[in-house]
Amino acid sequence: MEFPVKRREIPSSHIPDDIQQIAYQFTTLVHKELGDLVRAVVLFGSASREPAKKPHDIDILIIIDDVHVTFTAELQQAYRIIVENCVRHVDTRLHITTLRFSNFWEYVRTTDPIVATILRDGIAILDTGFFGPMQLLLRQGRLRPTHEAMWSYWARAPQLTLASKWKLMLGIIDLYWAVINSAHAALMAAGVTPQTPEHVPQLLKEHFVDKGLLDEHYARIAERFFTLQKDIYARRIETVAGARYDRLFEEADDFVKRMRTLLP
Repeated sequence: MEFPVKRREIPSSHIPDDIQQIAYQFTTLVHKELGDLVRAVVLFGSASREPAKKPHDIDILIIIDDVHVTFTAELQQAYRIIVENCVRHVDTRLHITTLRFSNFWEYVRTTDPIVATILRDGIAILDTGFFGPMQLLLRQGRLRPTHEAMWSYWARAPQLTLASKWKLMLGIIDLYWAVINSAHAALMAAGVTPQTPEHVPQLLKEHFVDKGLLDEHYARIAERFFTLQKDIYARRIETVAGARYDRLFEEADDFVKRMRTLLP
């Protein structure tokens, strides 16, 4: 099929010639390989928004037709391989984002902030007749977020704040396992068969502290981390301050390094 959209003349002061060339070369190759499956190819991101800067990545959005085409697992795999090959052939700085046609329209309907930004700044290298009109409607102020979309976005915020707290707690769990694993390694080096984590502090005391090979401080660290992880899982502790996490990190890091000295 003949390439449906002629190359747009973009002033060189806007988009550097080399970026234009890369974008058009990639688009032509992708369209040649995928044909009518491709509904639009759009240059966006810093390459279209900040032309004075040399971009590390060249962001390209491909909108594919899932209205007339059924996306089987085989087709998805073939699509991924073809796009990756096109990137390798043209320029590895290309960073490809793919949206299905139906999803694009849903994002436009709710005036999704990311899609709105792409419409505002993006340059359609290939457009089968819908991207340009959407850009015009946005410029005219005729695309407005729905009431439902507004509340949908707000509802994500409290969930994300809670998630951030839990991720910090999971970071402490990781520190706990760093302490336990390094202690087990030291105990194995001493010929001790590892037992459950709750026994680690006592084993450290018996095999290292009581023999003058280790300061009792380290056995107490192992015990504190064991108690701490139990409190986290039991929800007796639901949040920690950043300063406390920093202290726990320093303790765990020092513990791991000290256990290393006990290995042969």
